[in-house]
Amino acid sequence: MTRKVYVAPAVYTLLLMVPIYWLIIMSFKTNAEIGGGLTLIPEAPTLANYRVIWSDPSWYLGYVNAAIYAAMNVAIAIVVAVPAAYAFSRYRFFGDRILFFWFLSFRMIAPPILLVPFVQIFSDLDMIDTHIAVAIAHCFFNVPIAIWILEGFMSAVPRELDDIARIDGYGIGRFFFQILLPQIAPGIAATAFFCFTFSWVEFLLANALTTIDAKPIAGIMTRAGGVLSADLALLSAASVLTLVPGVVLIYFVRNHLAQGLSMGRQGN
Repeated sequence: MTRKVYVAPAVYTLLLMVPIYWLIIMSFKTNAEIGGGLTLIPEAPTLANYRVIWSDPSWYLGYVNAAIYAAMNVAIAIVVAVPAAYAFSRYRFFGDRILFFWFLSFRMIAPPILLVPFVQIFSDLDMIDTHIAVAIAHCFFNVPIAIWILEGFMSAVPRELDDIARIDGYGIGRFFFQILLPQIAPGIAATAFFCFTFSWVEFLLANALTTIDAKPIAGIMTRAGGVLSADLALLSAASVLTLVPGVVLIYFVRNHLAQGLSMGRQGN
């Protein structure tokens, strides 16, 4: 009976890994081999595709640009979300629950809906093709989910801790950095993961708000793949490299993701 229970997850995982495996082996092939027929293993494995990416600034700077604005977005989102989440967690004010719900509803808006206004706004501010423009645009989607997650973690911290800290003479800044933030560190890690992941994979806004200097790797790949003689092997290698940051992040925050997905409420 136990073996039957694990069959479905095993088959599902296998099916999920097929396109990933195919992408990886294509990155080690040549275009001639890719177009020559079906091969499950590269006949003549080569690192030439990866060498092209790491030796050509027009390629590897795409990863740098994406990492810069994603990191900026994470920093901005957490700095804004922490005090906002604390306010929703500790205080009651008129319309707080309605406002909290509407914050989350912002995250349900598809990025293409806001493409035109964002381009217009940042054009008027002369911020097109800058990392900060993309980071701020992504905050519209990431800050609400960051507030939602962190509010759950903060609500799990007893309110009595605030009173004890106040009696002991802790100011609000000292209380945040020495007591509250260490208590919700798993929530901050999970929030940073979600914000970075969205900013890293979001393509439409990032591509529309950048032209040359801040163009992300997704935009570069789209431009390269748009020509008739697309280099499939090179594009496969570039795609494999885009998976690396996500895998690394999952490894470091793997112990906090389950709690982050439950919004930190299992202790409530």
